[in-house]
Amino acid sequence: MDDRYCWAALQIALNLGPISLLRLYRYFPAGKAVLDASAAELKRVPRLTQKSVERVIQRRSAVNPEKAAKDLQSRGITVTLLGEEAYPDNLSQIADPPAIIYTKGRLPEPEMPLIAVVGSRRATTYGKAVAYRLSQDLVELGWGVISGMARGVDTAAHQGALAAGGYTLAVLGCGINICYPRENNKLKESIQEKGCVLSEFPPDTPPVAQNFPIRNRIISGISMGTLVVEAGERSGALITAFNALDQDREVFAVPGPVTSEHSRGTNKLIKQGAKLVASAEDISEEFPYLTCVKLPETSSKKHVESSLTLEQSCVLQKLSIEPIHMDQLVEMTGLSVSEVGSILTLLEFKGLVKQLPGDYFINPRAELDQKR
Repeated sequence: MDDRYCWAALQIALNLGPISLLRLYRYFPAGKAVLDASAAELKRVPRLTQKSVERVIQRRSAVNPEKAAKDLQSRGITVTLLGEEAYPDNLSQIADPPAIIYTKGRLPEPEMPLIAVVGSRRATTYGKAVAYRLSQDLVELGWGVISGMARGVDTAAHQGALAAGGYTLAVLGCGINICYPRENNKLKESIQEKGCVLSEFPPDTPPVAQNFPIRNRIISGISMGTLVVEAGERSGALITAFNALDQDREVFAVPGPVTSEHSRGTNKLIKQGAKLVASAEDISEEFPYLTCVKLPETSSKKHVESSLTLEQSCVLQKLSIEPIHMDQLVEMTGLSVSEVGSILTLLEFKGLVKQLPGDYFINPRAELDQKR
């Protein structure tokens, strides 16, 4: 039996935490050796708790590698062990890498530079727009975007990367068979199709609160740096940033208004030495030794905008990263309601405008363009 499925079956049946599993993995030469080990040998595993030893002894009779292999394969789940060629090299270098990762999709190519883009679940419109735009720009420069598929900034980061036709990887705080939050089901499917969804937890693990801080070390560990777009003083995104520092990785942050509680964490990171980021180039210039493979150019923004009529350009120029109501646009442009409505529909189709609830609209890249 393939050793990958022995370890997977051990983890699933014994419900061992990531650290206990790693200690067993580093001590025993194969998963089958854990099944055959005596109690005395299990007790010799460095730093393995007595509780974990007892759990292995009591539950290992239920371990069924053949059944685990059949179940995982039928669900399209790939199992990769620490030390295998496909295992991400950056992740293998952290102090506590997962012994086993479950994935759907394709793991990143070794030569692709990866950047984590994280932030608040309760992000503002500004935060989500910036995360979306920066992720688009980063993948166009040849980066892969890593995030946690949570609400807010994480979702916007994945969406931006996918919109630009780039690579993105989601690290889950639950099993890979679970979609959390539920409204991201279509996003999860898109990531699996064009990138990768990854988890260190058994496939049917529910999204319990303690799993999310644990998985954050993977988001930072698999990446060359972590960009925090928007975060409060106690945001989980800050845990990811501190993990990055512990892992000797770069930390970046997007500044925000000093009066905004959503930016207190990012502004504090900048005060503590994180690099202030206003564009994707601010990140790339920290890695001058990289030779990124840029995405092939399709129709550029300038080409799209040059094809707009005078009225369409007028409406677009009135839009910014701050939400503007359609009635305000009517008043500002002097056009009729029907004209503005038709133009907004066209601009949204071209990817230049994003509609928000309540007939509000933004231009996601307006603020970033102004900062360049």
